[in-house]
Amino acid sequence: MLLPKSYHRPNLPELVSSKALFSSLSSPSHALLVDKAITLLKFHPHHLDSLSSRFTPQSASYFLLKSQFDQTLTLKFLTWARNHPFFDSHCKCLCLHILTRFKLYKTAQTLAQELALSASDPSGSSIFQCLKDSYHVYNSSSAVFDLMVKSYSHLNMIDQAVNTINLAKSSGFMPGVLSYNSVLDAIVRSRGSVKLSAEEVYREMIRSRVSPNVYTYNILIRGFCSVGELQKGLGCFGEMERNGCLPNVVTYNTLIDAYCKMGRIDEAFGLLKSMSSKGMQPNLISYNVIINGLCREGRMKEAWEILEEMGYKGFTPDEVTYNTLLNGYCKEGNFHQALVIHAEMVRNGVSPSVVTYTALINSMCKARNLNRAMEFFDQMRIRGLRPNERTYTTLIDGFSRQGLLNEAYRILNEMTESGFSPSVVTYNAFIHGHCVLERMEEALGVVQEMVEKGLAPDVVSYSTIISGFCRKGELDRAFQMKQEMVEKGVSPDAVTYSSLIQGLCEMRRLTEACDLSQEMLDMGLPPDEFTYTTLINAYCVEGDLNKALHLHDEMIHKGFLPDAVTYSVLINGLNRQARTREAKRLLFKLIYEESVPSDVTYDTLIENCSNIEFKSVVALIKGFCMKGLMHEADRVFESMAERNHKPGEAVYNVIIHGHCRGGNLPKAFNLYKEMIHSGFVPHTVTVITLIKALFKEGMNEEMSEVIGETLRSCRLNEAELAKVLVEINHKEGNMEAVLNVLTDMAKDGLLPNSGKTAYAGG
Repeated sequence: MLLPKSYHRPNLPELVSSKALFSSLSSPSHALLVDKAITLLKFHPHHLDSLSSRFTPQSASYFLLKSQFDQTLTLKFLTWARNHPFFDSHCKCLCLHILTRFKLYKTAQTLAQELALSASDPSGSSIFQCLKDSYHVYNSSSAVFDLMVKSYSHLNMIDQAVNTINLAKSSGFMPGVLSYNSVLDAIVRSRGSVKLSAEEVYREMIRSRVSPNVYTYNILIRGFCSVGELQKGLGCFGEMERNGCLPNVVTYNTLIDAYCKMGRIDEAFGLLKSMSSKGMQPNLISYNVIINGLCREGRMKEAWEILEEMGYKGFTPDEVTYNTLLNGYCKEGNFHQALVIHAEMVRNGVSPSVVTYTALINSMCKARNLNRAMEFFDQMRIRGLRPNERTYTTLIDGFSRQGLLNEAYRILNEMTESGFSPSVVTYNAFIHGHCVLERMEEALGVVQEMVEKGLAPDVVSYSTIISGFCRKGELDRAFQMKQEMVEKGVSPDAVTYSSLIQGLCEMRRLTEACDLSQEMLDMGLPPDEFTYTTLINAYCVEGDLNKALHLHDEMIHKGFLPDAVTYSVLINGLNRQARTREAKRLLFKLIYEESVPSDVTYDTLIENCSNIEFKSVVALIKGFCMKGLMHEADRVFESMAERNHKPGEAVYNVIIHGHCRGGNLPKAFNLYKEMIHSGFVPHTVTVITLIKALFKEGMNEEMSEVIGETLRSCRLNEAELAKVLVEINHKEGNMEAVLNVLTDMAKDGLLPNSGKTAYAGG
């Protein structure tokens, strides 16, 4: 049994049994009324209301008995009678028999759900008894019980659904796979809020000799995957194949999505490719799931390749496809490509939604281009789209981060007038804005307002204020806020501690900073790159280079790759102590356990670099470039090719930028051409820096080539006017205007790789 036995002993309520009713159904008064009603329904249906006061549950039951084989008549009567008081639970049960026999399942389910919600018996036993008593008289089938189970399940009335299955089995009926699938689906949808497990129901199903079908397995696989139990999902997948039940595209899509959500994209790809070998073609959802997984992992180039593959296979991207890609590019900071997606979306007749515009607005706010953000906001409203809470909050955050609080409050007023209440995220944006302007009392006022509105400040609220006090050097108040947040049950996070550690380091209270770092570890919060770099800088300032180098090693052993800032800090510290050679060698010392002997050459160090260490190569090269050590930067760059590590886009951007600053323009230009030849698109910072440097050196032919290539790479229609302005000013020799237009185009996302945060060029 699936449920306790107490559920199986029906307590019959007010529902009168059909046997008792049928003895009185064919009385002359009922027969006369029903005949008249049938005539009116056939010829004058609008006059039927004149009979409503004379109808009783008994006469309605007799009507259904007499018309049970006439589908049209039954439906007309149901439409008229269902909202009248005489059409009680008993009548609805009788109607269910007729509707399921005619296979009118949608209408039947709507009626069954009404019946389930209005029943006074919490177990569902009385409804089952009524259906059972009238079963033979209405020439019914067990489908009526499946329907009732499905209706209960749809309403998340799982106990009643299971009780109906058990009652049906004990009465000699055999519930079908539909009943079990419905219950399984309801349990999976409940996400653990019911005691009964899907596995229990499945085992009961097998014991009852009901064969699972593809929908059964799909529900189980979805259930396991939704709670992160992919292995169990794969176990179901294997079982269904062993049992000769062929998976369908939904099966594959569910597993592909689970792999993607766990970051196992390559395995998701493998499953996608295996579909064709099983004679099955992926559908649009399959591709959307893979694209979503790739975008989450920041693998945008591969996501674009999947989009192209979709086109080859005849699939048209939908709103989900475009929005996923657009969000991915915005998160990566590649605003130009986001605009390309938006333009293609409109060109292909897919209307941008609120989600689309909110992503574009967010990307422009991150690029600090608020004018462009407001253009999208206005464009959105012109299209008749209503901004949502996230749209407004995104704009408020954008203005607040630049300290433009008057504009932020104007957006807030519009937000509240549109019926949206500010959330904790909205208030946090204002707190940040006040902290940016060092208006700490106003920031605390926002926290107070939050509390008055019934919103509890979160770790972001407190950490922002703590960071603000630290920047102002008011460490006592910062620590008071830390104490307050702990008392309010809000645990400090890595950002909270990092802000306090930085504040202490800037005040040269290094011992306290180290104590706080230890407290952070004791709390189970490992320091991040920012925390390590802050402490390394503090030790460099104090002249304790050995401790700084020790922290550098510890940082690497804990899995954090130093960035260019970390290296720059260490090089500065070493150079101040006239340890220039050691400063240079440091940039090659990545994850060696022992310190590097002084007689080891650069070549030996490069040769012994592992593949993982090359992930830090951008930071290495940038560290050299920042210090003007271009010979060393070139050596690292060349070593990549020798080790069959192709330089990536970020590496090219950094080294071209470095050679421009160092005055080696022929080298910078050759690297630019090599970059283009390799299929990379230079960042706009690189392009504009190179154009400026070439112009300054009088290398006009090379400069013209760079400008021409840049304009050719821009294919957005809205950039056409700007491109014309560049061309005219270039011909006139007005290079200041050319550079201004290119800078504005980059700011507006009209040039490829403009605003890309992944760029380490600086």
